[in-house]
Amino acid sequence: MRIAQVAPPFETVPPAGYGGTERVVSVLTEELVRRGHDVTLFASGDSRTKANLVPIVPRALWRQDPPTNDFAAHRASLFGKLLQHLDDFDVVHSHLDYHGLGLAGLCQAPFVATLHGRLDIPNLLATYRAFAELPLVSISNAQRRPLANANWIATVHHGIDLCSFDFSDTPGDYLAFLGRISPDKGLDVAIRVARRAGRRLIIAARPPLAFADDPEARCDRAYYEETIKPLLREPGIELIGEVAGPQKSALLRGALGLLFPIRWPEPFGLVMPEALACGTPVVAFGEGSVPEVISHGVTGFVCDLEEEIVAAVDRLPDIDRRRCRLEAEQRFSPSAMAAAYERVYARLVAEHQPDRRAYALTAD
Repeated sequence: MRIAQVAPPFETVPPAGYGGTERVVSVLTEELVRRGHDVTLFASGDSRTKANLVPIVPRALWRQDPPTNDFAAHRASLFGKLLQHLDDFDVVHSHLDYHGLGLAGLCQAPFVATLHGRLDIPNLLATYRAFAELPLVSISNAQRRPLANANWIATVHHGIDLCSFDFSDTPGDYLAFLGRISPDKGLDVAIRVARRAGRRLIIAARPPLAFADDPEARCDRAYYEETIKPLLREPGIELIGEVAGPQKSALLRGALGLLFPIRWPEPFGLVMPEALACGTPVVAFGEGSVPEVISHGVTGFVCDLEEEIVAAVDRLPDIDRRRCRLEAEQRFSPSAMAAAYERVYARLVAEHQPDRRAYALTAD
């Protein structure tokens, strides 16, 4: 099958460090190529892939000097490049969230969008209502709740590159936190939990970038400066910066547990299956996709209160780390994700009406 994968231009595919969507797009793209599909990846020009690469921008936006968060300025370039190749594909698969919805009306080929971001945002409902017929894929069932009546055709959990995460049955004595430094991710909770549980905490994260035109980025930066920096002076709390590749695997497999105390309905936290692949159980608040990923008492603990997370840390040695690895292999492999998307593509091709641009804008 001839498949277009359209990735965000913020990070490289795969990303050097943080960049969950770009990492998933990379795993999916490479697995589809391995399975014999003819795949074209629309991404930043500094991406690495075995697929055919069509650069959206020469360099990932967050890797430019200075970094930029302005995708709108590059959207016309993306649309123009895709228009040059529209007849080349059996399926066009967008990972741009609402930024890519306008592509649907340009495509004669079947079009599907996987939504990677949060949907509980004001004004998004009207945006997606305008594309009511557009086939959408959710990355967890929990993600769908704010847009329950959208045209959801499948839920496909993310897959990870299992070969990049080594299993260990003999962890160290520290806890780990990996992710963005933002109020939503709950790093302040993780630090308090580690201190109360008497455990070291190793934090793999980079200080937030402060984009002048991005209120959320400014909020994250203020959270780091005002809330997190003072807590980093506590004994046993170590910020090591971003990690990737062997460094990430080593950090996760050596951890007694991963703390994931999110304060928002995260659609899918990729670090959870990454930790499981290393045999490392996860302790998290039961927000968003967490109950779909973590089996309480089996691969970690799903908690409601901070006190419950503290108590769960003491129970981490009771978790069978081999069961965690098995769960990752069975549910979050590249093969499982690609097979699910192959079923989506096959359905779209079978139902497609080539004489009708099915997903054009509709009025309320």
